[in-house]
Amino acid sequence: MKRLLTTMLLLTTAVVVMAAASPKDVKTINAARKAFNKAIAEHDLMAMKKFLAEDYVITISDGSIERSRDAHINSFAAHFKQYPDVKYTRNPTGIQTSEAYPLAIEHGTWVGTRTTESGPLENGGEYTAAWRRTEHGWVIYSELFVALYCEGEAC
Repeated sequence: MKRLLTTMLLLTTAVVVMAAASPKDVKTINAARKAFNKAIAEHDLMAMKKFLAEDYVITISDGSIERSRDAHINSFAAHFKQYPDVKYTRNPTGIQTSEAYPLAIEHGTWVGTRTTESGPLENGGEYTAAWRRTEHGWVIYSELFVALYCEGEAC
């Protein structure tokens, strides 16, 4: 009986600790998202890279898929060269951490702006990001972006 009570106490403590960690993890992920937005705005590819898992996969807003962190960083490098004033901002509307796994999911809206040959363009929509906690902190391992609007002559 004592063993059962000890086991129950340990399990209860583990659940309380995991639940208590969730708000801190959400705050950490929110801070990481803000830093990632800043890295995009500054076209800082090295800073962007540190937020992405090596096995990162993204479905970008036009439906195409990039299957690695390096492929995505190279794509952004070309995009930054083509559109020197391009900015993308991701605005989280919700982040939920797993109580069973070192994972979290983020939902939100995104906006992109840039100047094209035809003039200013703004597009945006919704996104989902999957985060994984590693020994180095939280990193994004998968994202899905869906474009829901486009404004400007180049749309």
